[in-house]
Amino acid sequence: MDKVVLAVGRRKTSVARIVLKPGNGSFRVNGRDVNEYFGVKTLLPEVFKPLETTNMKDKFDIRANVVGGGFRGQADAIKLGIARALLKVDESLKTTLKSEGLLTRDYRGKERKKYGLHSARKDRQYRKR
Repeated sequence: MDKVVLAVGRRKTSVARIVLKPGNGSFRVNGRDVNEYFGVKTLLPEVFKPLETTNMKDKFDIRANVVGGGFRGQADAIKLGIARALLKVDESLKTTLKSEGLLTRDYRGKERKKYGLHSARKDRQYRKR
């Protein structure tokens, strides 16, 4: 495989464009190293999950361009994008990735605010006496 693979992952309002090419395992997010970009260390295992389940952590160089949302949504968008890119590289990985739930797009977004309430579900305080 000598070609570059492109894929897109989305979560909430985050959109991640992934560029996957053969290499030695460098991982850049918006021009910065992935460890530097995600200050929250609990998100790193999530981002690397598709690579670790398929044992391809050191086989590809990954460049991710992410816009929108917060760090959690961006991490999940990158995770989906990497899983989709790996699927384009090798179709036989589909069962492995699908069994881990890595090919499913999490469609949940922010619930809209309803009138008469403080937020989507928070009501004003009720006073009995």
